[in-house]
Amino acid sequence: MNTEKTIIIKPQRRDFEEIYFSGNQRNLFLSADTRGKTITTIVVAVILAILFVFKDDFSKEKFGILYFVSFLFLLCAVFLSVSINKVSRWKKEVNAYLNKLENCRIYEVTFDDQFFTVNIDDEKETSEWKDFSAYEINEKYIALEGKYSYMFPKKSMTGSDFSLLKKTIETQLN
Repeated sequence: MNTEKTIIIKPQRRDFEEIYFSGNQRNLFLSADTRGKTITTIVVAVILAILFVFKDDFSKEKFGILYFVSFLFLLCAVFLSVSINKVSRWKKEVNAYLNKLENCRIYEVTFDDQFFTVNIDDEKETSEWKDFSAYEINEKYIALEGKYSYMFPKKSMTGSDFSLLKKTIETQLN
């Protein structure tokens, strides 16, 4: 591939949302990052509630259990809130990016043997192929990670463009 190739991306918000928000990624409490912490916090809260119901039956020596479980609950709640904040910020960034894509006039990918350039409304980001550290290709999208990270849904380009980009990335990054 000695010549420069250009692929026009036709961004549809729903195509990107389908990938970014797959599974429970929209749900603050049940996303991949928060599900375990939510369940743990609920379990500890139930245990704490049971202990509070039976607190009158505790001897003075066993009353420390109530304080310990209360501390665990507080700790779980703090970790859960940090994770929820992280997911919330990620969702906000994704929505801002999708708003930008939704209103863009030009979205094209240009590449040759050395460089990979993404142009969104004349804002160009150029990387050398060696700048990419990882990629993922499946039947729904192509993702590149490196100096800049990108995700290109298959639905937003023609089948031949998707195949060309897939083949090029596999050749350049393997």
